[in-house]
Formats: sequence, C-alpha cells, structure tokens
Amino acid sequence: MPPKQDSLTLNRDLALKFYEDMLLIRRFEERSAQLYGMGLIAGFCHLYIGQEAVVVGLQSLLSPQDTVITAYRDHGHMLACGMEPGRVMAELTGRIDGYSKGKGGSMHMFSREKNFYGGHGIVGAQIPLGTGLALAHKYKNDGGVSLTYMGDGACNQGQVYEAYNMASLWKLPIVYIIENNHYAMGTSTARSAAGPNYYGRGQGWGIPGEKADGMDLQKVREAGARAIEHARSGKGPYILELDTYRYRGHSMSDPAKYRSKEEVDGVKNNRDPIDHFKDFIMKDLKITENDIAAVDDRVKKIVLEAVEFSKNSPEPDPQELYTDILVEVSA
Repeated sequence: MPPKQDSLTLNRDLALKFYEDMLLIRRFEERSAQLYGMGLIAGFCHLYIGQEAVVVGLQSLLSPQDTVITAYRDHGHMLACGMEPGRVMAELTGRIDGYSKGKGGSMHMFSREKNFYGGHGIVGAQIPLGTGLALAHKYKNDGGVSLTYMGDGACNQGQVYEAYNMASLWKLPIVYIIENNHYAMGTSTARSAAGPNYYGRGQGWGIPGEKADGMDLQKVREAGARAIEHARSGKGPYILELDTYRYRGHSMSDPAKYRSKEEVDGVKNNRDPIDHFKDFIMKDLKITENDIAAVDDRVKKIVLEAVEFSKNSPEPDPQELYTDILVEVSA
C-alpha cells in the first residue's frame, strides 16, 4: 500500500524500497541496452537511465484506483507500477509471455491490472488519452487521479492544449507531468521552446503548476503530493514540471552528438538520483554498506531472472497476427 500523501517522512524500510525501485530500473535498462546490442531486442528502444527518481517518487504517492499513462520512454514506469520484470523483458524481446504477447515491443505494452495504460509511440498522443482516463475517474466518482506523463518535446504539440482546456473546463482529476530532460529527440529546449518554463503554460486555462528537481526523489515526492492532492480534492488539473536528464541518447540508435561528454558527466557526477539518494539515506538514516550491498545483489538477481524468463519464452505463433485487432460487443 502506498504511503499517505500527508506523510512524506522516510523511514528505513521505505528508503530501502525506494533505493531498490530506482536501482531496479537502472539495472533493467542497462541490461536492455546490452540485449539490444546483441540483437535480442529489435525496433525502437528508449531508455530511462537518469530519470528514475521521477517515476519512483510519484508512484509512491498513488492510491490503488489511480491510473498512469506515458509516452514511449516507458520501461521505468512499468516497473514502478509493479509490472513483472520478466514479462516486461519478454515483451521487449518479442516473446509470447510479454505483456502484449510479443507484438507491442518497447513502446506499446500496458497492464490493466496495474492501471498502466501505455506506452504510446506517437508524440503527445497519450495526453488526450490520459485526460480521458481522468474523465472516467470523475464519471465513476471513484476518487482516482490520472497521472499523465509527457516529455518536453510533447509540450509543443497542439493536442496538449486542447486537453488542458477540457480538463480545466470539467475540473478533471489529472496531473500532467512533464519530464523535462532538456532534449526533445536531439533538439535542446533552448532551441525549441519559447518561454522559460512549461509548468506555466496552463495559466490561460487557470491550471496551476510548479517546477521541481526531478533528480531528487524527496523533492519529487513533496511536489507530487501537492499536485495529486490538488487533483484528488476536486480542484481540477495540475501541471508538474520535473527537471531531469537522460544519460543515453533519445533511443538506442541515437549517438547523442548534440551534447558534450562534459555536460553528461557533470550531471552524472553531481546530480545522479540514485547516488544522491544513497548518500542521503546512509548518512541520515544510518543505512549501512551491507544494507546497500544486499539490495544490489537482490536487484542483480531479479534482472538476471527477467532475462532468462524472456529467453525461455517462445516466440508468438504467426496466427497471433490476427488476434487482438477487433472486439465484438453485443448491442
């Protein structure tokens, strides 16, 4: 059960869980890169390395009825939602035991059981869909909130502002989360965005917003608690911009030559979310090197088992090409 939003105090067990959740995403993505290089993962593959504090921090604040939807840099969101690493890896490698039976791949898998609605390959397409999830929460009066993620590149898409308008007009319970990693594909935000911020772009529709450090898990949780409480209390949408950074290229095919090695190393050395959090909990919560080593070993085992599960899963039968394309409903 996630912690209550009015209780952001870290205890030892919770801190170790957050560290493990972030480390699992990091190690899972590193292994995904290796499998891609070996030809075991095909197609597009966008890694979440560097942005782990965003999704782990926000997921820790959710209630069971809340929903999550995101773009194509989505493996971290899946793992944070509690989806099984083995089945996520099986989908990445195109196997039948994957969440989309090996037919969706990196960008198109979901889990209704975990209230995770994708993984969407079209830039900005998830924003109106996430707004629809919020409308469903309001219609059903279930107290749920839709967490709808986007990157800085999607913020310039027209459908985003159409969704803002409807969400504000109908006071929908939604938090629009902007993971600002500073590069929309290969274009710096300085060259693609007019204006100094994204969180203020809802002002014309009366949508409040704020910006927080997306590399600091505690600051993510503090800002996220305010945003989610605003939406859940019936006040309508909220825009949360989180300043983060991806260490790898836009996708596995991107050499990322548009930024310097010094820039990337500077973020890794000074702002890494996992190292920063580990240093904090070891100093303030007296978590020991042995505690950290135990988590490291456990995560390594989980990732290795996920890889083995995917390798042992069969490829889909060709007949799967004709399934899941039409649903017939009675009148």
